[in-house]
Amino acid sequence: MSKKVLVTGGAGYIGSHTVRALRAQGYDPVVFDNLSRGHREAVLDAPLIEGDLLDPQSIQAALSDGDFQAVVHFAAMTYVGESVSHPNVYYRNNVVGTLNLLDAMREEGVQALIFSSTAAVYGDPQKTPMDEDHPKSPVNPYGQSKLMVERILADFDSAFDLRYVALRYFNAAGCSLDALIGEDHDPETHLVPRVLLAAAGEIPSVTILGTDYETPDGTCVRDFIHVEDLAAAHICALRHLLDGGKSLALNLGTSTGNSVREVIDCVGRVTGKKVPVEEGPRRAGDPPSLVADASRAQNSLGWQPRHTELEAIVASSWRWMERGGKYALLKL
Repeated sequence: MSKKVLVTGGAGYIGSHTVRALRAQGYDPVVFDNLSRGHREAVLDAPLIEGDLLDPQSIQAALSDGDFQAVVHFAAMTYVGESVSHPNVYYRNNVVGTLNLLDAMREEGVQALIFSSTAAVYGDPQKTPMDEDHPKSPVNPYGQSKLMVERILADFDSAFDLRYVALRYFNAAGCSLDALIGEDHDPETHLVPRVLLAAAGEIPSVTILGTDYETPDGTCVRDFIHVEDLAAAHICALRHLLDGGKSLALNLGTSTGNSVREVIDCVGRVTGKKVPVEEGPRRAGDPPSLVADASRAQNSLGWQPRHTELEAIVASSWRWMERGGKYALLKL
């Protein structure tokens, strides 16, 4: 049986780590990416098709060119603030683009999809840890677009027997343990790399957005999950579907939380550098605590996160930054 898998958005942060994991497990991933926010270098030597999901012919051609068993779908826009200011762009890319993909999959007889979803489908937490039965009430167009896709997938399953696993990430962090690929966003909005950039003197300081939350140290608490653990979960989800498993929507996290101050302190220990910090007011829409109940993923897929200590996550990102931290600087 063919082990070919199409990976949309496979040149991005989580996508590129998953492509490496797929190859390590004997799969034959082919990357489909428009490179608007991904990096050609992150694909390493995997096959790359440059195309855009908003061009139905390009995704149709990509799928018709090989005997694909499944699609792993990362391609999307992911900045919360940008989604608020440009909702039209987010709904078009994330929802319409996915519909074009699903239509092409139906045309080519590909019946299995792993979908990159997000904890943003839940909105403000009514309880924590949050399990998959938590009410879904996204507070921004990014979360809305991902929830819309999840609902579309459920309808395609009912109507067309297109089975899927939607993986709801909490806070992705870290870089590959060998520092070969990593996190390179422009702009960089994620907490761990921003604190590391401040420690390295690449930015003047890192700002704590709110110090008066009802948390142990007054700063927001988040569930940081290592990107290689996320990649491993996609492999488990793929095996589940290819073995005939039913459609699922699952949380991915460590089920533990770390505060902003804990991240800053950890960066100081790992780097041996003082982190310049400023304190600012709360950012609108930031809940005090977001922590996953990921037991369903562990029970359904046999997945278990391995790199759960914050120090290990931060250290992997620091190794990537020490090596250069930007794909433009790498000599692969």
